[in-house]
Amino acid sequence: MTQRERSRQARRKWEKLISEQGRSGQSVAAFCRERELRASHFYWWKKRLRAGGSEARRTPMTRFVEVKLAGAGPECPATDAPPGGDGRVEILLKNGRSLRVGRGFDAELVRALVAVVESAA
Repeated sequence: MTQRERSRQARRKWEKLISEQGRSGQSVAAFCRERELRASHFYWWKKRLRAGGSEARRTPMTRFVEVKLAGAGPECPATDAPPGGDGRVEILLKNGRSLRVGRGFDAELVRALVAVVESAA
């Protein structure tokens, strides 16, 4: 196996591990302890992959975004669908477009779809 193949294999391994840790809800320390990984290696790879540019195969890092509930008020609690509504959530994208998803949507699929739509702008 060449050095380039080993590098690609290591990159894929750490992309997968970093993604798993993000979805697991565990702290990095607990995640690494459970898998017998060094936390320092984990953080090094996370930093390296984050700085790796905007490659399509790069694992997206978790980011927080502000969420505003339109139409929420005393007559329309945030936990209920708007009166006469269908319970869908509308996501306004940076490019001005919007995406609507219904209850029970797959968050990973929506995240991937948003990334594709925003990169096409």
